[in-house]
Amino acid sequence: MNIGAHISAAGGLHQVFTRSEAVGANVIQLFTKSERQWRAKPLTDEAISLFKAEAARSRARALLVHDSYLINLATPKDDLWMTSKAAFAEELERCAVLDLPYLVTHPGAHTGSGAAVGLQREAHALNELFAAGTGSPTQVLLETTAGQGTCLGGSFEELVRLIELLDYPERVGVCVDTCHLFAAGYDFRDPESYAVTFDRLVALLGLERIRAFHLNDSQGGLGSHLDRHAGLGEGQLGLEAFRLLVNDPRFASLPMVLETPKGPDGAEDRRNLALLRSLRSGQAQGVSSE
Repeated sequence: MNIGAHISAAGGLHQVFTRSEAVGANVIQLFTKSERQWRAKPLTDEAISLFKAEAARSRARALLVHDSYLINLATPKDDLWMTSKAAFAEELERCAVLDLPYLVTHPGAHTGSGAAVGLQREAHALNELFAAGTGSPTQVLLETTAGQGTCLGGSFEELVRLIELLDYPERVGVCVDTCHLFAAGYDFRDPESYAVTFDRLVALLGLERIRAFHLNDSQGGLGSHLDRHAGLGEGQLGLEAFRLLVNDPRFASLPMVLETPKGPDGAEDRRNLALLRSLRSGQAQGVSSE
């Protein structure tokens, strides 16, 4: 199973490999800079070399980077849009120099300008960056959101529309967050609802567009639009949803990472990863393979 967790890079990016091994993760998501700041110190040659040496040594693979939470490429405010675009370009370039294939981002918030305008603004920024070759070949993964407030990406249709607006759609995939999906109103807690939701996801976006999963239970209920993660089986989703997902052959090869609450010793990640492995049975009843 390609399962892992978001791993802290405190003390140096190369530290994520030792930490991932300690909790039993074989895929890694990380921040390459502080997620709460616009800028970061440039990566030094030493930091890059250490990271690549550890990547070559470790059996865990660093695949996913999450961008800064400050970035909003859908904003109608020109100054914030320009700042966000520059910050996102930096995120892409850091991924490329570290040989990291995926940069996960929330599609942004229109903050009152309307979804259509927000999607156009997001697409405009991405088109400019992709046209310039920024961060190539790193692929941007649009994350499904809880649809809270004016945040975009809470529906499959919004993601489809955003991709339609792109001049370089090959540079974009989708990361499905289970907490966000449920909070946005998509049920998948039993075989029947699971088949409806994920068959629709595949039909609208295409199986090849789905590149990764964030595995999080949800503190909020179905359609609550509450972006609050919980440990697996400790929220409103429950374990059956995750059993169905990890046994769906359509997604068997994709990276799946935890973003669940945890303490400093990684005990929660170890428990949740062991739980996921125990749920993997090889074939789940009631899961569509179409």
